[in-house]
Amino acid sequence: MASKPASPSFAGLFTPKLVTVLREGYTLRNLRQDAVAGLTVAIVALPLSMAIAIASGATPAQGLYTAAVGGFIVSMLGGSRFQIGGPAGAFIVLVSAAAAQHGMDGVILATFLSGFMLAAIGFLRLGTFIKFIPFPVTVGFTAGIAVIIFASQIKELLGLSLPGPEPGALLEKIPVLWAALPSLTPAAVALALGTAGLIVALRLLRPHWPGMLIAVALASLTAAALGLPVATIGSRFGGIPHTLPMPALPALSFAKIVDVLPTAFSFTLLGAIESLLSAVVADGMTGRRHRSNCELVAQGAANIGSALFGGFCVTGTIARTATNVRAGAHGPVSGMLHAVFILLFMAVAAPLAAFIPLAALAGVLAIVAWNMVEKPAVAVLLRSGWGDVAVLAVTFLLTIFRDLTEAIIVGFALGSVLFIYRMSKATAVETHTPFVAEDMPDRDQPRDSHDEALAANPEVVVYRITGAFFFGAAASIGSVLDRIQDSHKALIIDFSAVPFLDSTGAHVMEGLARKAERSGVRLYVSGASAEITRALAKHGVKPPGVSFAASLEDALNSWRPAAP
Repeated sequence: MASKPASPSFAGLFTPKLVTVLREGYTLRNLRQDAVAGLTVAIVALPLSMAIAIASGATPAQGLYTAAVGGFIVSMLGGSRFQIGGPAGAFIVLVSAAAAQHGMDGVILATFLSGFMLAAIGFLRLGTFIKFIPFPVTVGFTAGIAVIIFASQIKELLGLSLPGPEPGALLEKIPVLWAALPSLTPAAVALALGTAGLIVALRLLRPHWPGMLIAVALASLTAAALGLPVATIGSRFGGIPHTLPMPALPALSFAKIVDVLPTAFSFTLLGAIESLLSAVVADGMTGRRHRSNCELVAQGAANIGSALFGGFCVTGTIARTATNVRAGAHGPVSGMLHAVFILLFMAVAAPLAAFIPLAALAGVLAIVAWNMVEKPAVAVLLRSGWGDVAVLAVTFLLTIFRDLTEAIIVGFALGSVLFIYRMSKATAVETHTPFVAEDMPDRDQPRDSHDEALAANPEVVVYRITGAFFFGAAASIGSVLDRIQDSHKALIIDFSAVPFLDSTGAHVMEGLARKAERSGVRLYVSGASAEITRALAKHGVKPPGVSFAASLEDALNSWRPAAP
């Protein structure tokens, strides 16, 4: 009888990927790769960090502090080889609301406390539970955040002058902005449209060029050369400093800590979700696997470090992480160098930032908001049935009109209720397929359940899923599938004992299919019911990329003729 694999040690789980990369052997060629990737990411991060900070109610300097300090710590301590940390557009909603309620001192304190919460989640090995959030919930709240980000930029996009502070709530904001339309500044509108248009054009025509930085630089030159009457970083904030401030603890008092605890909890929840989503994206692009709990500990340390230098929330940033991978990064050193390049920009070119028009940064964030909406995923969920549409819509609307934390909790609860409903429906229709297999004596077990020759075959692996493949099981099943398909020529997923598949499970299979195609692995799905086959097809898991077979035996017979 095979012994049970030993549980991974604490050191094995929490050793930073930086240490792993250095142990593998780090050459001068690797350093050059990381330097080029780090510079590329820094060029993208510079305008984004300042734009996100301004939209969050902070100063552009605080955005750069967050990117430099937080980004360095995330890469140095993290559990992902390619993760880039820094300020994220998803946090604009939470940070701006917290700044309005508690002031920036409260935001910094909440960031500080959130760091300890994230580290605790990681050390307690609770990172896996973050992955239990249903796919429609993540798509819904991300789209909701995108709408709020765009709404927050309307004032700068149009160059409006408001008689008082801009309301945070969308329903209160719209009438105020409408009343201010007579103050519209044509020059601001032209700069915003020109910036956004140039970013889109460069992405289509020259995708490897730093479109955001080029667009912001040209907008700044145009505004300065023509003397356009638009607000700039210099006129609004007085420019940015040349160096980091000295580290200091945030203002601490028991009453203030109690006051900002709910905000810190919201920062923690969103930070954990965003950072692990970003790490999963990097895994999908590279075939590597991150360690979620180690990553959360690093995110916690990064938030503590950011707060000590006057920054705000740090998390994994999907767009910058993807840029890092596409730029040819070898490992975490690229993220550390990206932070160093940002500091060099502050030291050398800080005075130039004063000329950047706020309308241009608003154009950048308008593009960011558009890109945040996962349009293919929304289209798939809208075709998946009323249940997924309901979860998506409720999460989306609650994010816009209520609160992000409330939206995630309600979306998760609604997803759970939907699963129970679908489970009862599936049980009624397919009573022969139990959701959890029952124990049975040896004499009653099928004799063909294990093929020794097949198990020893190094070219093909068969993975049998038993029970409902839903959001609660998707993370663990997905991690197993990621591990087993790398070194084989064929992977057969047997769905014969799966009575139900939800959109999260289908999304996991979609990611597996993409990874198998990139790796040259032939993917087969056997024994899937007609309903599960339709659900997979809606997510793009269909021929010719994936082969379907009525049974495991048919799948094996289909693969064997193609084998050498």
